[in-house]
Amino acid sequence: MRLEDLTPGTDVRGILPDATVSVVNVQWHGSNALTLIYRDPAGRVADEILYRDDEARLEVVEQGRPWSFDGDGATFRLVAEAHRIRLAHLFDPVLAVHTSLVEPLPHQITAVYETMLPRQPLRFVLADDPGAGKTIMAGLYLRELMIRADARRVLIVAPGSLVGQWQDEMEEKFGLSFTLFSRELVEQSRSGNPFDEHDLLVARLDQLARADELRHKLAQTRWDLVVVDEAHKLSANYFGNEIKKTKRFQLGELLGSITRHFLLMTATPHNGKEEDFQLFLSLLDADRFYGKFRDGAHKVDVSDLMRRMVKEQLLKFDGTPLFPERIAYTVPFKLSPLEARLYKEVTEYVREEFNRAEALQNEKRAGTVGFALTILQRRLASSPEAIYQSLRRRRERLEERLRELELLQKGASFSNTAMGPLLDPDDMEDL
Repeated sequence: MRLEDLTPGTDVRGILPDATVSVVNVQWHGSNALTLIYRDPAGRVADEILYRDDEARLEVVEQGRPWSFDGDGATFRLVAEAHRIRLAHLFDPVLAVHTSLVEPLPHQITAVYETMLPRQPLRFVLADDPGAGKTIMAGLYLRELMIRADARRVLIVAPGSLVGQWQDEMEEKFGLSFTLFSRELVEQSRSGNPFDEHDLLVARLDQLARADELRHKLAQTRWDLVVVDEAHKLSANYFGNEIKKTKRFQLGELLGSITRHFLLMTATPHNGKEEDFQLFLSLLDADRFYGKFRDGAHKVDVSDLMRRMVKEQLLKFDGTPLFPERIAYTVPFKLSPLEARLYKEVTEYVREEFNRAEALQNEKRAGTVGFALTILQRRLASSPEAIYQSLRRRRERLEERLRELELLQKGASFSNTAMGPLLDPDDMEDL
């Protein structure tokens, strides 16, 4: 504005901080300065000398009619609709269900709307049996938080084999476009920290756990919700009175410290050791589950931190069981001559390799070999085709190694011992 615009009766902003004053009179001093006499909101009269340089900070306030209807109707409608959507959850208690492409079951609705949403902030373990639809529950919970403007930045951490499924499920069922974290994302990041640049992100558990530089970048960010699938992998255990924390467990501690809502999902939260289970729960509440569990001295009540429903408890809306009843019984059968011969020879092979594994000095390696050999027996019990494919892959791997050794040793003889046991633990993936 110009100084010439300061006329009696004009309301001006910029004279007093955060206040509008009314011009009473103006006295000019030449053409580039004037004395402004004004009245403040409290009714006090004061004066101030203004120069041309002050014009940039001054603004004339137009006084409109308080109850006029000459505003922009389209803008008003847009604002009113935004407020209506923001408050929609007050009128529709299951809004996420009606705005998603899912038909949730009773146990999924109770998990989200009765167990999880009332907890502010959420620090929780969702431990329903496999097949209960924990991904749907997490998606519904996330949608409700976003509808309530309680979540904008969300990180989902899952095993590598499940990240694609998470990305697809969130897009198809809930209309949420998650970005898949990768090394390329780091290289293309303008700031150098892709965790800061993406609000909806799906990341691989082991990729984050094994890379110190990624954890350092992650530690500099803050999230509204972090979901960890297969959370039992975040394990730790006691060695005497000392806690042995895996890299996954350390990642879990980091994730819990940088988020408001923390949701752990697993069908096997308890490994049979109460002290390990208490360490797992310390990811949610480190103060409450501090110290080693002692039987008779500790009593862990997790009803406020975990929900677990087995398949027998899962029902449809009509009250019928969601899954058929599981009945285990033994069915005897007689092996054919060829099947009996196969079973005998594989068993002898397993026993021989077990003895060779026990002779290994490295106890860890011996246990791994024993585990791999047990898999052979399970494949044998599964079907002849399964054991055939396992032995075939093993033979191909050994023949490949034999050719490599022949090239390295230039035809020199080598003993069976030099090759190690016929079933190397490093080759268990061949089974």
